Amino acid sequence: MAAEIVNPRSDSTTHGMAGAAGPGGADEPFDPAFALHRGGKMAVQATVPIRDKDDLSLAYTPGVAKVCSAIAEQPELVHDYTWKSQVVAVVTDGTAVLGLGDIGPEASLPVMEGKAILFKQFGGVDAVPIALATTDADEIVETVVRLAPSFGGVNLEDISAPRCFEIERKLQERLDIPVFHDDQHGTAVVTLAALRNAAKLSGRTLGDLRAVISGAGAAGVAIAKFLLEAGIGDVAVADRKGVVSGDRDDLTEVKRELAEITNGAGITGSLETALAGADVFIGVSGGTVPEPAVASMAPGAFVFAMANPNPEVHPDVAHKYAAVVATGRSDYPNQINNVLAFPGIFAGALQVRASRITEGMKIAAANALADVVGDELAADYVIPSPFDERVAPAVTAAVAAAARAEGVARR
Repeated sequence: MAAEIVNPRSDSTTHGMAGAAGPGGADEPFDPAFALHRGGKMAVQATVPIRDKDDLSLAYTPGVAKVCSAIAEQPELVHDYTWKSQVVAVVTDGTAVLGLGDIGPEASLPVMEGKAILFKQFGGVDAVPIALATTDADEIVETVVRLAPSFGGVNLEDISAPRCFEIERKLQERLDIPVFHDDQHGTAVVTLAALRNAAKLSGRTLGDLRAVISGAGAAGVAIAKFLLEAGIGDVAVADRKGVVSGDRDDLTEVKRELAEITNGAGITGSLETALAGADVFIGVSGGTVPEPAVASMAPGAFVFAMANPNPEVHPDVAHKYAAVVATGRSDYPNQINNVLAFPGIFAGALQVRASRITEGMKIAAANALADVVGDELAADYVIPSPFDERVAPAVTAAVAAAARAEGVARR
């Protein structure tokens, strides 16, 4: 399966003015987003020719029967004689799509197609969008388990918290292929890479830093756990009601667990209270952080305001007080973009037929990503561009090596 970066359909309605208006009809002005998406962004493409009856007899019957029989006798041969080890299922239920929220499976498909072509463009990995017409966690798990024989890995996408945690955990327990919720772990990997470089630029280590995360959803929880795994000094997480701490009686199970491992400083109260003297702000929630709260952070602070399209702290405000500023947007320096992580992570895992993606593999990915910056490190360049051709090979190699070191590689 080849994900085409340019729509392969050559009819005049694909990229021309004709038919390029929005859904309201031809009277609407030209919209390049609708023009690009018309007919979808992907196509299936054969990797072998079917030019004559001899080709047909090899690609299909009777030749294919020999391969099927061999796989039936030795199931591991499926990796050598099918696409299984080269393709990822991009699975969603459409409940947490970008900043749009619960828009349903059909409306999520343009995003899932986009994810699939990013896999191909940036990691050389084929991917298939799968949007499920259920939001029941157990039904999603059962469906993916039944689909799993066709795939080498599963990328969970845009599934709302807290169900996403349960779904990922249950799939990891039942499948022997990598299962990766990118909204959690991809974000965490890129955040850690940028934070490592920001600390290096300022002559500090992760252990010297106290971070505050705004948002206790999928990304916020994953970033907090990952930063602790990587050795950050302390991290507190705030939701809409304030800092997630053990004194609160309104916490979900996920947040109670989070309260047990974070906030070593014992901070209670609001996000603004937590930011006083903090070294790092990480925003994955939306909303707006008041300027006085940003001003109260420690000298030489880092502000990673990643909400899209409106960062929690506008870069112009952040630059007044912070030494390093990052956002989720492509029109500002230091974009924290998941596409820096997930293509290479899956490429590395598939390369060695890993049974799962470990914490060590994710930390290896973050370190490799940070190292790409090298001697070019600067306040406006703590993380490379997604179009830096060094990124995917570096992450792929680091993840494959870590998988072998951790004993989850099968070749």
